[in-house]
Amino acid sequence: MKGVLFLILTIFASVLGREGYGPYDQEWGYVNVREQAYIFWWLYFTNATQNPYERPLAIWLQGGPGASSVGYGNFEEIGPLDENLNLRNYTWVKDLNLLFVDNPVGTGFSYVDDLRAIPTTNKQIALDFVEFLKGFYTALPQFEPVPLYIFCESYGGKMTAEIALELDQAIKRGEIKSNLTGIVLGDSWIDPYHSVESWSEYLFNVGAIDSNGVEALQQTTRELKTAIDEERWEDATDIWRTAESDVYIYAGGIDFYNILTEIDDYYVQELKRQNPLRRIAKRELREVDSLDGIMKNVKNALNLTSNWGDFEIYVFDFLTGDFMKPVTDVVERLLNETTISVNVLSGQLDLIVATPGTVKWVEDLKWKNASQYLKAPRRGFSVNGIYEGYEKSYGTFTFYWVLRAGHMVPADNPKGMQYILEKVTNNYSV
Repeated sequence: MKGVLFLILTIFASVLGREGYGPYDQEWGYVNVREQAYIFWWLYFTNATQNPYERPLAIWLQGGPGASSVGYGNFEEIGPLDENLNLRNYTWVKDLNLLFVDNPVGTGFSYVDDLRAIPTTNKQIALDFVEFLKGFYTALPQFEPVPLYIFCESYGGKMTAEIALELDQAIKRGEIKSNLTGIVLGDSWIDPYHSVESWSEYLFNVGAIDSNGVEALQQTTRELKTAIDEERWEDATDIWRTAESDVYIYAGGIDFYNILTEIDDYYVQELKRQNPLRRIAKRELREVDSLDGIMKNVKNALNLTSNWGDFEIYVFDFLTGDFMKPVTDVVERLLNETTISVNVLSGQLDLIVATPGTVKWVEDLKWKNASQYLKAPRRGFSVNGIYEGYEKSYGTFTFYWVLRAGHMVPADNPKGMQYILEKVTNNYSV
């Protein structure tokens, strides 16, 4: 069944799209990527021009692993409607075609017929995604020559890096036609160790912990380093959970996704009582009761066969042994072996993937233009006369620091994100 596309309705080339849920012409469907494994996708056609194929195609991938792009990225960050079903001023659909994919298998509306079909490695996720794209292009071949950009967030960055490498190789082998042009790794879990290592310094410098908290976190970080060096990956994930607990004990009033978020005392106490894995899952998956209701309506409107989120609790569990593995080597291969534009962005108020840790792994990358990048100037960028961040670039690599933003940059600073969106896509040129 590999590569076979199952669409909810037959798609004819002469038809632009359908009325789905909310504004804009839409298309959606399932792709059977492996036996008993199905990925769901939902496309919004841009109305920026009469011919949407004159604008790039942007894929959005959420984190977790197990968070739904169709749900969270769509309604909480960049889709045409917000979580209150109001029109979003800064929706990306105004400028380009926007494709949400519930990735990996088991996430959101994506589903399996057998739990054993849920992937256990980043490599399998990437291979599944290439199969998904084959099915997508079979349904909408007009997008094959259109510039493709993959945007992502959090664990979605770890997946995106390997997806881009596998897709580039598949294109070169002639197995798929796709115009993969660039990727944007937003607050991404590329080097888990350096992210966790940065927590103690970051929290101390913003006044969230004292020296006792620093020592506790650094001790846990040392244990994490040993587990990673010895490739005890499941142990490393357990130690990461301990580090999460340390943060809640010593800096209970700090939100992992934006340190300026107001946290009430009741919520802090509830966090301390919960199992660390479920706690982080709740925050990472951004569980919102109203969103659950929206997704039930989406299922009915799109006449879908699967329920939203039925398998999401299993996705993280199946990837426990892969969760703390870095993919910096994959990013290096993208920079050394491909012409793909690689972009990293980091919100200054993010803790879970704090900027100091991201700067560390970026500056440690071994690639052909590393020395030139390190010497390159860092420049500020502004929108309407207001500073929104900084950028540093050389060759095919660019790093964006985003001001007044946490983990969810498009939601926290949409103006800064709009600048990056235009810059990465060369002002939406095709």
